[in-house]
Amino acid sequence: MDQTAKTNQDLLLVIDMQNVYTKGQEWACEEVEKASDSILRLLNSRALSQVIFTATKHPEGVWKEYNKVNAAVNADPWLNEMMSEFLPYTKKYPVYTKSVYSSFVIPQVRELAKHASRVVISGVVAECCVLSTVLSAIDAGCKVIYLTDAVAGLSEVSRKETENIISYFAPLHTVLMTTEEYLLSDTPKSHLCYKVSGH
Repeated sequence: MDQTAKTNQDLLLVIDMQNVYTKGQEWACEEVEKASDSILRLLNSRALSQVIFTATKHPEGVWKEYNKVNAAVNADPWLNEMMSEFLPYTKKYPVYTKSVYSSFVIPQVRELAKHASRVVISGVVAECCVLSTVLSAIDAGCKVIYLTDAVAGLSEVSRKETENIISYFAPLHTVLMTTEEYLLSDTPKSHLCYKVSGH
């Protein structure tokens, strides 16, 4: 079945879980292993039939300085590859690349999110790509589930600050919960994405 045809189901976004964010690497995120375990638990639970992986690749345009500073990272295929534990799932679910922070720049993400009941957020980096995606989802009129233990950031302090920012949009736009709470939640997963029409 075409995923875009499905309605009243949650969409899981797995944002940028690439090797460059793992322990010991230049862009390592704190507790990325914990976030990875939580995401794998979701994937193995089969609680969500709609899943999208995103990956960051070679920003363009006004990001020239970013490219210059991070040339070595951009040139290393392994660093840009999805973490090994997720590779089997990338054969089942689509992987879309982006050259900016927000995953909502990807047309397929926007389309699936429009038809989803809620957008479930996981991945890295909390302080930039994840936060930007959440704000874009809110602007698109989607109810956002932010899984606090499935997101990793540059530091514990800044990750918590990001959670605080996202909590300001609750309860209308966002709900913060753990993976365990999500899997046990009895909240109906329908009619919770507010469609926004163009002007």
